[in-house]
Amino acid sequence: MSALHILNARLGMTEALRELLIEDGRFVSQFTSASSPEVLDLGGRLILPGLIETHIHLDKACILQRCQLAEGTLAEAIAQTRIAKASFTEEDVYVRGAHVLEKAIVQGTTHMRTHVEIDPGIGLTSFRAVRRLKEDYAWAVTLEICVFPQEGMLNNPGTEQLLCQALEAGAEVLGGCPYTDSDPAAQIRRLFELAVRYDRDLDFHLDFDLNPDGMTIDEVIRCTELHRWGGRVAVGHVTKLSALPLAHLQEVAQALARAGVSVTALPSTDLFLGARDRFHDKPRGVAPLSQLHRCGVTCSLSTNNIGNPFTPYGDASLVRQANLFANVAQLSTEAELLDCLGWVSTQSARLLRLPDYGLEPGCRADFIVFDAPSPASVIAEIRPPLMGFKSGRQTFERALPQLLAPR
Repeated sequence: MSALHILNARLGMTEALRELLIEDGRFVSQFTSASSPEVLDLGGRLILPGLIETHIHLDKACILQRCQLAEGTLAEAIAQTRIAKASFTEEDVYVRGAHVLEKAIVQGTTHMRTHVEIDPGIGLTSFRAVRRLKEDYAWAVTLEICVFPQEGMLNNPGTEQLLCQALEAGAEVLGGCPYTDSDPAAQIRRLFELAVRYDRDLDFHLDFDLNPDGMTIDEVIRCTELHRWGGRVAVGHVTKLSALPLAHLQEVAQALARAGVSVTALPSTDLFLGARDRFHDKPRGVAPLSQLHRCGVTCSLSTNNIGNPFTPYGDASLVRQANLFANVAQLSTEAELLDCLGWVSTQSARLLRLPDYGLEPGCRADFIVFDAPSPASVIAEIRPPLMGFKSGRQTFERALPQLLAPR
C-alpha cells in the first residue's frame, strides 16, 4: 500500500503550514494501520491541484517547418495543415504528440482534453496515435480524446462514419467545427444527435472571427436545452463575443449559464490569427471570460496549438497562457489573477466534469508544488512548478536556478 506524508505545505492564501496524507493515490484524513508512508517536507512551498488543459491539438503540433506561411490567416492555417496532414503517419503523430505531452507534464498539467481531426483523408491514423499516447503517459497525465471534423462533416462525405467509428473505439468526446460546413447550424444539430446516441460530451470550435454577424452560439444554446445536455457542452474560441456591446454580451452570457454551456478562451491562437485585416486600432479579439464568469458561465483557458500555422509558438505552460490572458484582458487584482488560475484549474475541472479534483480527502492526489508566495503570484510572475505528482507518485522535478556571483 503506497503512502506519502507531506509536511510543511502551504495551501491557498494562508501562511499556515499544513500536512497532507496520501494513500493509494488519494488524499486521506488519516492513514490506515497498514500504511508505512514516505515523508516529504516541502519547507513552506505552495501546493496547488494539477493544471488542466481543456483544448489542445496534439495531432497537428510541431509541424511549422512543413508549412509555408504568408498571410497568417485562419484559412491559410487550415489549408497548410491539410497539406501537411497528407503525410502524417501514426508514428509521426505519436512522436510529435509525445514531445508536447512531456512539455505539458513538466509545466504542471495533469489532465488534458486533446482534439483529434477525423476525415477521409487522415482516417483514424491520428486517433490511433493519440490513443497510444493516452495509455503510455497515463502515469503522468489523464488524456481525454475529442474527435472532430476540421475539414467539415456534412460537406465531406464519409466523415460522420469515421467519427462514429472513433466514438465506438473509445473517443470520450465529440467535437464540432461548424464554420467548415456550408450549413453550420445543420452540423451543430447533427452533432447533438450523435452525442445523444453515443452519450458523449460535446466541444465546438465556434464563432471564430470578429464580425458579430452570423453567430452560431444561439443554435448551440438551443440544442443544449432541447436535448437537456447542460453541463456537457463546451465552445472554444467564440471570439465574436468580444465584438458585442456589453448589454448584448450579458444577454448571451446569461443564456449560456442557463443552458449549461461552457466557454474556453484560446488567447495565443486567437491573438495570432485574429484581426489580420486591421493595422491600426487592432482589437484584442479574445473571448471575454471575466464578463462571462460573472454571469455564471463555466470558463477555461487553454493552449490550442503549438508550433503550427494556427500558433507558431508555445511551451505548453498553462500558467503562461493565464498570464497572457491577464495582460490581454487587463486583469491585475489578486481576485482577478485567482480567476485566471481557476480557468486553468478548478473551473477547467468543472468543464471536464472531474468528480475527484482538489486537495481534500477523497480527491485524487494530482498536484503541483511552487516556490511562490501566493497562488496569484504564480500567474503574475509566470512561476514554473518545481515538482508534480499524479495519483500521489512524483512525475517530475525542476531545480531552482542559482545565481553565481563572482567571488
